[in-house]
Amino acid sequence: MSAEPRINDRIRVPEVRLVGPSGEQVGIVPLAKALELAQEYDLDLVEVAANARPPVCKLMDYGKFKYESAMKAREARKNQAHTVIKEMKLRPKIDPHDYDTKKGHVVRFLKQGDKVKITIMFRGREQSRPELGFRLLQRLAEDVQDLGFIESNPKQDGRNMIMVLGPHKKKTEAMAEAREAQAARKTGRLGEQGEVEVDTEVETETDLDGEAPADAG
Repeated sequence: MSAEPRINDRIRVPEVRLVGPSGEQVGIVPLAKALELAQEYDLDLVEVAANARPPVCKLMDYGKFKYESAMKAREARKNQAHTVIKEMKLRPKIDPHDYDTKKGHVVRFLKQGDKVKITIMFRGREQSRPELGFRLLQRLAEDVQDLGFIESNPKQDGRNMIMVLGPHKKKTEAMAEAREAQAARKTGRLGEQGEVEVDTEVETETDLDGEAPADAG
């Protein structure tokens, strides 16, 4: 069955409960009368509640209604927050520089409102020292505690040890802040361009009011 509502001459009932273009209740009228009013208003007769007895129909610009509905759905999808799990892999004996780099990625993910799966990979004899991985995970969790929390405690999984960090900030909040920051940067760039234009105008006026340049004829 089509999800589209029946409109105009596709409506096949003897009478309808009619709603006017501004939402006012017209009442139960014969279908022919409802179609006549639709023509007078230059609008469509749209069946909005087919299961009602009699069906409820409204006078509206159906093309405009469909366009606005599509735009609202598009905006809703745009703002929809999808749960994303990022993954970061570390070695138990990671050097300080690499650790700072990895931590920077974790910070960025958490700021974006994403969860982060931290995996410690053990090799060879390292497998007999799981406490090294545990301490590293605890250290990382403490370093980013302002941005995230331990959602899943460290646990051994074969040769790996896994911990999941969750963000304090919701994904929707992070997306909104990112859009605001982008708009602020754009406004700042426009402001700088405006300042340059004003300075240029002042210099031009000074040249016109002052003496002729030294290299002029």
